[in-house]
Amino acid sequence: MTSELDADALRRAYDEQLRTEIPDPLPAGMVVEWDGPVVRMSGLDRGGFVTYRDVSHLSGPELDALIARQRDHFAARGEEVEWKLRGHDLPADLPDRLVAAGFAPDELETVIIGLAAPLAQTPVLPAGVTLREVTARVDLERIAAMEEAVWHDDRSHLVYGLAKELDADPQGLTIVVAEAGDEVVSAGWIRYEKGTDFAGLWGGSTLEQWRGKGIYKALVAHRAIRAVARGFTYLQVDASADSRPILERLGMIAVTTTTPYIWRP
Repeated sequence: MTSELDADALRRAYDEQLRTEIPDPLPAGMVVEWDGPVVRMSGLDRGGFVTYRDVSHLSGPELDALIARQRDHFAARGEEVEWKLRGHDLPADLPDRLVAAGFAPDELETVIIGLAAPLAQTPVLPAGVTLREVTARVDLERIAAMEEAVWHDDRSHLVYGLAKELDADPQGLTIVVAEAGDEVVSAGWIRYEKGTDFAGLWGGSTLEQWRGKGIYKALVAHRAIRAVARGFTYLQVDASADSRPILERLGMIAVTTTTPYIWRP
């Protein structure tokens, strides 16, 4: 399967189709504004978000002013904001300019892309574990509790964020939990990016005692089936260092990296 994939071509498609993708319809409270080449999103579950396809045509002073405007917009709102930097972005000193404006880099992830159809296999699960698609708030709260156990920080934003997405467009995503009895041991969701060839895989955190048993792979397979049924060609993941090798073994390939640069009030 890997031989069918060309990293450069996939990166171009990713840039063209996903980098300025705007939810349609917008979740309640979300505001989208363009500022030159960037899309600025506010009213999200975790502060603001800035993305763009290309800022390399701006002069140094123009780029610094653009960065400062995003920071100042969210400073006036008293909110943190993420500037989503990709590893192939130009100019090369963009990370330094973000830091100079008060943004700090968070954990680097790898953008992984693969064909959906070969991954759409019947999920194989360990004994006692089942997959279930969910929409109820109580299940979103159980997902957040599982994520908090994995990451040891507050994940309540997932409850509000996913609930708002479901309210705005129930067909825009599918949320799946892996359960052992009455315990959520892992969870993931897939967003169907309208008007593109891509569906995005998110989540995938798994309780430590349940890792290495194929649950993450089963969640990928289940969501791939849903993507293929809706006519999507590719799956895209912002993969952590833990997830990347699993996805590459499944035949997906790295096309770039992504680093959240965060400004906090």
